[in-house]
Amino acid sequence: MSDSVLQTAVFVLVSALIGLLTYLKCRGKSDRSGSQNREYFLAGSGLSWVFVAGSITLTNLSTDQLVGMNGNQMALLAVWEFSAIIGLIILAKVFIPVYYRYGCTTTTELLERRYHNKHIRAVIGGLFFLGNALIYMPAVIYSGALLMQTMFKVDIPLIQIAAVFALVGAAYAFFGGLRAVAVSDTYNGVLVLGMALLITFLALCAINFDFSGIPAERLTLIGDESSPVPWPTLLTGMIFIQMYYWGTNQTITQRAMAAPTMEEAQKGVYAAALIRFLIVPAIVVLPGIVSYKLYGDIGDSAYGRLVGDLLPPVLIGLFAAAMAAAVLSTYNSLLNSATALYVCDIHEAYVSEKADVRKLSAWVTLLLSALTLILVPVYQQADSIINLLQQLNGLLSMPILSIFIVGLLFKDVDARAAIIAVIFGVLFYGSLTFEFSPFYSTVHYIHLMAVTLFSCVAVALLSNRFIFGKQHRWAGKTLELPAST
Repeated sequence: MSDSVLQTAVFVLVSALIGLLTYLKCRGKSDRSGSQNREYFLAGSGLSWVFVAGSITLTNLSTDQLVGMNGNQMALLAVWEFSAIIGLIILAKVFIPVYYRYGCTTTTELLERRYHNKHIRAVIGGLFFLGNALIYMPAVIYSGALLMQTMFKVDIPLIQIAAVFALVGAAYAFFGGLRAVAVSDTYNGVLVLGMALLITFLALCAINFDFSGIPAERLTLIGDESSPVPWPTLLTGMIFIQMYYWGTNQTITQRAMAAPTMEEAQKGVYAAALIRFLIVPAIVVLPGIVSYKLYGDIGDSAYGRLVGDLLPPVLIGLFAAAMAAAVLSTYNSLLNSATALYVCDIHEAYVSEKADVRKLSAWVTLLLSALTLILVPVYQQADSIINLLQQLNGLLSMPILSIFIVGLLFKDVDARAAIIAVIFGVLFYGSLTFEFSPFYSTVHYIHLMAVTLFSCVAVALLSNRFIFGKQHRWAGKTLELPAST
C-alpha cells in the first residue's frame, strides 16, 4: 500500500469514527424547553462542563492559531495565550452569571435587556455577524487550506482546497446545530491537542532541544517596541482584547450559555483555562521557533512544512484528520453563531417572530460560505495572518466592548447614545490604524484599542447627557432584571 493511499485511508477512518461517536452521543436528545432556538443554538441547555471546555478550546484553537502564531516563528506570541486565561476567568466570574440571570440566547440579548431597546441588539448583532463573515471565517478557511497545501506539498490551487473546506463545513453546520458541533469539538479536541503535542515534541527532537543560533528576540516573552506585541501593551489594550473575545464574543460564549446551570458552565470555562495554561502556549510557538532554525524565516508556511518533514507517513493521515477537524469545528462554530445572531437579533425582531430556523440557517450558511471564498485571496496577501486578524479585530472589538461596559455599569443610558459611540469607535480606530488613512498613527494598534475603548465610553455618556438630555446613574453592585422584556 502506497503512503498516499494509507494516509487517505487513515484520514477517512478517523473522520468517520468521530462522526459516528458524535451521532451516538447526540441521538435521541431533545430540547427541554421546547424552544427551537435554544435547541439549535444552545443545544437545549444540555452541555456538560466537559463539552463546554472541549468546544471552547477547539473553537478557538484552529489552523489560524497553529499556522498564524507559529508563522511568526517567535516565543512572544505565547503572551496571547497566557493573557487569554485572564479573559476566561472574567467570562466565568463576571459575564456568565449575568447571561444566566437574564436567560440569554445571544450575548447581544443582554444589551437589549440593559438598554430596553431592540435596535441596539440588532446593531451589535449585525457587527458580530460582519466580524464572523469578513474576518474570522475567511481567515480560518485560508489558514486551513494553506496548511494542507504546504503539509502535503500538493500542486493544487489554494482556493480549491478552501472551497472543499467551506462546502463540507457548511453542510455540517446546517445539519448539526450547536449540540453536534460541541460534542464533535470535544472529540476532535483530544485528537488535535494530542497531535499538536506530538509535533512539538518531534520538532524539539529535530534540533536536539538545542536553541543555539536562534536570535534572542525570537526566544523572549518580553517584546520591544518593534515586536508584534510590545510589553507595555500588556498593561493597556491586551486585557480588553481578551475581555471582549472571551466575555462578549457570541462564538465563544454560546458554548458557556449552553450548560444546564451556571455552575456547570463555570466549571467548563475553568477547565478550558487550565488547558490553555498547560498546553496551548507551547504548541503555538515552539514548532515555529524550531522551523526558524531549520528553514529560516518562511512565515506562515512554517508549520505545514515542519509537519510534512517530521511526521512519519503513517501519521500524516491522522494529523490531516486532526487539522481538518480543527478547521471545520471552528468554521461550523462561526456559522452557527452567525446564524444565531441573524435569526434571534434581526430576523425575529424585524421580519418574522416565528422563523423556520433550519431553512433560514441554510440560506445564511450559503451566503456566508460564498463570501468566505471570495475573501480568501485577500488573506492570502497578508504578511502574517495572525497579526492581520488582531489588527482587523480592533475595528469591532473595542466599540462593542465599550457598549457592554456602559450597559452593565450605568443606568438610564439611551440606546441611541450607545449606537453613536459604536459608530464613532469603528471610524476612530480605523482612522488611526490603517496606513491608507490620513490620520494614520505609528502607535501600536493594541495601545490604540485601549484609547478607542475609553473614547467610546466617553462618547456614549456625553451623547446621553448632551444630545438626549439624560443623566446616567451608577448601576451599583446588582444587575436587577427589568420588569418586562
